[in-house]
Amino acid sequence: MTPILYERLGETVYCETLPNGLEIRVVPKPDHAKKYAFFATRYGGMDTRFSLDGQWLDPPAGIAHYLEHKMFDTKEGNALQELAKNGAEPNAFTSNSMTGYYFDSTDHFDENLEILLSFVSVPWFTQESVAKEQGIIGQEIRMIEDNPDWQIYVRMLRALYQVSTARTSIAGTVESIAQITAETLYQCHKAFYTPSNMILTVVGGVDPVKVSGLARRILPQEGGPAIPRDYGQEPEALETRETRLAMEVSSPQFLTGYKCCPVQEGEDRLRTMILGDLACDLLFGESSPLYQRLYSQGLINASFGGAFELMPGVAYLYAGGESKEPRAVAAELQKEADRLVREGLDGDFFQRTLRASFGSNLRGLNSFENIAVSLTEGYFGGYDPFRFPQVFDSVSQEDVLRFLQENVTESRSVLSEIVPKEA
Repeated sequence: MTPILYERLGETVYCETLPNGLEIRVVPKPDHAKKYAFFATRYGGMDTRFSLDGQWLDPPAGIAHYLEHKMFDTKEGNALQELAKNGAEPNAFTSNSMTGYYFDSTDHFDENLEILLSFVSVPWFTQESVAKEQGIIGQEIRMIEDNPDWQIYVRMLRALYQVSTARTSIAGTVESIAQITAETLYQCHKAFYTPSNMILTVVGGVDPVKVSGLARRILPQEGGPAIPRDYGQEPEALETRETRLAMEVSSPQFLTGYKCCPVQEGEDRLRTMILGDLACDLLFGESSPLYQRLYSQGLINASFGGAFELMPGVAYLYAGGESKEPRAVAAELQKEADRLVREGLDGDFFQRTLRASFGSNLRGLNSFENIAVSLTEGYFGGYDPFRFPQVFDSVSQEDVLRFLQENVTESRSVLSEIVPKEA
């Protein structure tokens, strides 16, 4: 394995690409008893159209999340239970762009890693178990749809995007998952759960060579072909400027979203992520003049916040929370963005925010999970997340202002509201 030393971070990452195409990243922590393994495939909720064996397929929405649930089933029983017996704490998640399976443990790590690699790479489905899961996930979907936080967020995305599969809920709908069969699950597993589309990341007191050897022994000897995907050719225009829904809430909630310029895979992706995070902190973070003013006026409360997000083919920035006057807050947010572009940033505030953001990234290295997920996202996105110190060195006020000028504009904004039902 090839070691890469990051002197400024005090970290070493061991890297290897196996003959079957699997990427491996190991970050040794010899002074820690805890060990964390993360096995991920580049397959998420947005992958609803792809080509397999020369044929374009349109599986039901929510199938990536459904497959995550079913992967723990084995002929012998349930992999979750097997890992728990060995003292591991396992789990999994599906995002828009990946599905990850993981565990942490102090003992029996090699045995647990063997279980993880085995059940994720060897599917086992029956029509009976698939049908049973449809009822379980259907209940989850109904609960999610009754959640105002989920509704306000997904309705914002559907206002921002006309075509992109970012409009698609990761869990799908009750109607879409009813179409899932064992055959479609096997089909999607064949396409995406191949070593050449996956990465194994391990952090903790482990031997990198031993991790690599175990992966070579357990996983298939060959990887699959690259799978073309279609996320939709998204136009610049918004789907709609406003969306409003009445629900059982005590006070109005809102999100104002901005349809940002998409970012291609590569090193620029890390830079754009850092610029987007800085723009959020400088524009409406808790230390910003706008936040302080809106809070003192009673227009927002502690629920107010936001973020910058990147997904396959799309990017967006959003902010919101509870407010009795959502439109007034959205208008003030836009006015502040325009003012910053026009007048510039306060130099001292910019430097404080820059240092705070860098410190937040640095503290993230204290979390084994954060290290593993960051390395995985970086590999799938074509950038090295451990190069963030060099990016921070090069970021200027002008870079952030240019980001705001290009992305946080009236023509790119939507407003999503949830209001109380009338008695």
